[in-house]
Amino acid sequence: MDIRPWTYEDIYAIAELEKQCFPDAWTFQMLADSFFEENTLTAAATEGQQLIGYAFLVGAGEDADLANIAVAPACRGRGVAKSLLGALERAAKERGTKRIFLEVRVSNAPAMTLYLSCGYVGRYVRSRYYGDGEDAVIFAKEL
Repeated sequence: MDIRPWTYEDIYAIAELEKQCFPDAWTFQMLADSFFEENTLTAAATEGQQLIGYAFLVGAGEDADLANIAVAPACRGRGVAKSLLGALERAAKERGTKRIFLEVRVSNAPAMTLYLSCGYVGRYVRSRYYGDGEDAVIFAKEL
């Protein structure tokens, strides 16, 4: 597995993986717009020519928000998400980021387990955060 920044050409595969992983998927246009923002850091996990995961965060000053992280269903449980998250944390720290925030569905126990194992701390719950009315737990990590 290789971890590298996204290329524009990756966005097609990222948009497809996004649809497989999330009921409220980002569109190709939303992903492309994020790719071109100067405050966005990206990471793509590949095996050969196949994209197996991706993540990105958006930073402003000392804070950054993990916008999204996803791993192909067939590749889960292999440390792909942890590798993506670690790559983004290192890049963010080099850029001067002090804290990373993220939100996760209260029903997504595997994601919460990942974040806790990576040193994130649950801070509070944001009620009815998602379009379907599900709550989100807000996590944070000091870098």
